[in-house]
Amino acid sequence: MSDEEPEQAAPVRVLVVDDQRLIRDGIASLLSVRPGIEVVGTAVDGRDAVAKTLEAGPDVVLMDVRMPGMDGVEAVAVLRERAPRCRVVMLTTFDDEEYVVQALRAGAHGYLLKDLPADELAHAVRLAHAGVTQLDSSVAHRLTTFLPRPDTAPETAPETPAVSLSPRETDILRLLAHGHTNREIAARLYLSEGTVKNHVSRILRRLALRDRTQAALRARDLGLL
Repeated sequence: MSDEEPEQAAPVRVLVVDDQRLIRDGIASLLSVRPGIEVVGTAVDGRDAVAKTLEAGPDVVLMDVRMPGMDGVEAVAVLRERAPRCRVVMLTTFDDEEYVVQALRAGAHGYLLKDLPADELAHAVRLAHAGVTQLDSSVAHRLTTFLPRPDTAPETAPETPAVSLSPRETDILRLLAHGHTNREIAARLYLSEGTVKNHVSRILRRLALRDRTQAALRARDLGLL
């Protein structure tokens, strides 16, 4: 997980989508007892998820990837057009790079694995509602190693970006790309978590990036991994 968890004046409304009833109901039950979260329903596949999202208006949808009928990636693409304010986070057992790339390209705001603790899942829901894109640390690492570097990259990649990032910001970008949270980066570099958060914001702004996912991919392109 990453970034400081924002305070929420109203509960975050969540829809849980999974084709397996035991998992679907279990996730919904775990989240329903967490403060600041309201589970507004569950759905059995992508088509059902689209219908219930349009009906219930959740803030965050937790979406499985592989489901019969309309799968999670297809559903994300539809919701991106029909419910653009809703944040969709993929929650799955599959960490296949192709699924990750497809989901992010379709408009997912995160890709997490189902083995994370309930408290971290609740934290992830609140962060998604705040607009923070999240990748499971193992997924982030596999994604950056899976994607090829540009053909125009020099044989020996530069250690620092061509844009004016400081050595400290370059170190933070490198750690961010390996999936480290702000807290973990702060501990490694002996900085406060707030300082790291400010550095990350500055990095995104200077590189004209939308979120941490794009930053991880840019770090790969720059040869920082």
